[in-house]
Amino acid sequence: MKPGVLVIAGVASGVGKTTVTVSLLEAFRRRGLTVQAFKVGPDFIDPGFHEVVTGRPSYNLDGWMCGREQVLDTVAHQAADADLALVEGVMGCFDGVDGTSDEGSTAQIAKWLGSPVVLVIDASSHSRSAAAVALGFERFDPGLRIGAVIANRVGGEVHAQWVRDSIAASCRAVPIGAIVRDETLTLPERHLGLVTAAEGPLTHALRRRLAETIERSVDL
Repeated sequence: MKPGVLVIAGVASGVGKTTVTVSLLEAFRRRGLTVQAFKVGPDFIDPGFHEVVTGRPSYNLDGWMCGREQVLDTVAHQAADADLALVEGVMGCFDGVDGTSDEGSTAQIAKWLGSPVVLVIDASSHSRSAAAVALGFERFDPGLRIGAVIANRVGGEVHAQWVRDSIAASCRAVPIGAIVRDETLTLPERHLGLVTAAEGPLTHALRRRLAETIERSVDL
């Protein structure tokens, strides 16, 4: 049986896609699932974090450089023995090689795979407006299936409830969770991007806390 494939996309860079992806990988691993990770684009840093958690190489899916058939073949081959495949997006969901097409974007990969998208929103500075953001992403490309939304960096439970309620009232996508802001759970960065996995920031203790947080905050 083919594994299910989920695409984790952000509304922009810096919303917490990698932290959410790593948290999900660790939570699923702790449930006994074999998860195969992928990364949209040529980035080599995020796949290193994926591999630390899963114990399996994470593979790049680049629609611009590789094309549809190679992307589909890579996922089919590398995820053949997995229970689930998780694809981490790049930048914002629709960001690619130009301003008028989806070429090279997370949306392109998700449509090629026929996979639902889990949209990550940084909700730290808004509440009901988060629904307007999610609705805009839903309507921007009718060919893309945004199945769920995770609100990241909410200020507390009341804020989280407002965001969840607004999305539930306005969008087809299901608000499956809200994660309270906690800077100690953020993967370290520097001016050229994330610190690499080889530098050891993803400790066992941090992985445990990430898994516990997402289990508590998101309906898996």
